[in-house]
Amino acid sequence: VQLQASGGGLVQAGGSLRLSCAASGRTFSDYGMAWFRRAPGKERDFVAGISQVTYYSDSVKGRFTISRDNAKNTVYLQMNSLKPEDTAVYYCAARVRLGIGRKLADYDYWGQGTLVTVSS
Repeated sequence: VQLQASGGGLVQAGGSLRLSCAASGRTFSDYGMAWFRRAPGKERDFVAGISQVTYYSDSVKGRFTISRDNAKNTVYLQMNSLKPEDTAVYYCAARVRLGIGRKLADYDYWGQGTLVTVSS
């Protein structure tokens, strides 16, 4: 499985961005997918996950929305009301089984990361 993340960039606080992650593989619909992020000087943390349901970290709940299009083998992260503390490299991740994990070890494949910078 190969994951290609895109959509990062520079945005002002309060703005929006949509990240995309295109996945290879024939059974994308069977994968649990997630977004993680690593802020400067911090560890890589769970942001949102999607399987049969969705799950969000408390820091993004109500502002970010994860979704997937199985026909396009793509998972999205719509980010609204962005804050400077959302500045990070965002990574998409896939696990070859359903369900949502919140730890790095729960995922089998990782994309290369896309940088999101939110200016104040």
